[in-house]
Amino acid sequence: MAAPAAQPSVLETTYKVREAEGILDLYFYRRVGFQLAKLFAKVGISPVGVTLLGGLVGIVASHLYFYRDLGTNIVGMALHVCANALDNADGQLARLTGRQSKEGRILDSVVDHLIFTSIYAHLALRAFFAGASPAVFLLALIAGICHAVQGGAADYYRNAYLYFTSGRSRGDFDSSAVLRSDYEALTWRAQPWKKFLSALYLNFTRQQELIAPALGNLREAVDQFFSDQIPDWLKRRYGDAARPMFRFWSGLMTNTRMLLLFVFLILDRPTWFFWSEITALNLLLVYLVYRQSAMCSSLLEMVTQSRRQQLD
Repeated sequence: MAAPAAQPSVLETTYKVREAEGILDLYFYRRVGFQLAKLFAKVGISPVGVTLLGGLVGIVASHLYFYRDLGTNIVGMALHVCANALDNADGQLARLTGRQSKEGRILDSVVDHLIFTSIYAHLALRAFFAGASPAVFLLALIAGICHAVQGGAADYYRNAYLYFTSGRSRGDFDSSAVLRSDYEALTWRAQPWKKFLSALYLNFTRQQELIAPALGNLREAVDQFFSDQIPDWLKRRYGDAARPMFRFWSGLMTNTRMLLLFVFLILDRPTWFFWSEITALNLLLVYLVYRQSAMCSSLLEMVTQSRRQQLD
């Protein structure tokens, strides 16, 4: 008699996708976040409350990066780590308590962007008051845009992995066409906050789709040909092809940026952080989008061929 399959621990159930988690996430942030999530659940703090608390801590940390004093910067780094732990805790709390919501996901993304916007602004001001040209503000703006594109692409492909490998049961892999219908159903007069968040999310999703047209084509074909259930062979093929690239996608996630930021703060070279976004991380993005596009095109050909065989 076959032994029963091992059941995932409670901690495991709060992960979004284990194979897409970085080592630092698995062995530090997720574990710390889980303990925080249990504490917040016990005292009745909502996931949105945790998101806002993390945003406040992160913005305070960003202000401490303005000062050219290593001790002050190290305090900022410690607060930044706390903010990232809270960023993990809000999603884990939502999954632990069954309080996931689209509004919560959107707000979490907005807060993440606010934190890094504040970081870029404070670093640019620091460099300017240290004698840099006013062009440093343009450099910070370009780096911030690159950051948004890189992070959006990484998040989009990770959600696509969940969507395809779980048979649509997981992953916030939304379509702009559907989101637009949801947006138009809301009114500014009756639901201004939801309308505002919906507009942000719709714009964010459109940007992701522009970066990954091949992935969008694959999804359209799969949803058209396999509307009831994604076949097991496609789940396996997608998983096998996408899984090896996660170790590279992690280079565009928050942990890598924080590490680079901390190194450049210690060296007192904040503008080097901007240049790393514009050069090295952009090159990595181009490489990964190329690899993913080739993968999606290959899978689309398989899906189309499978459909033809069904019709013959």
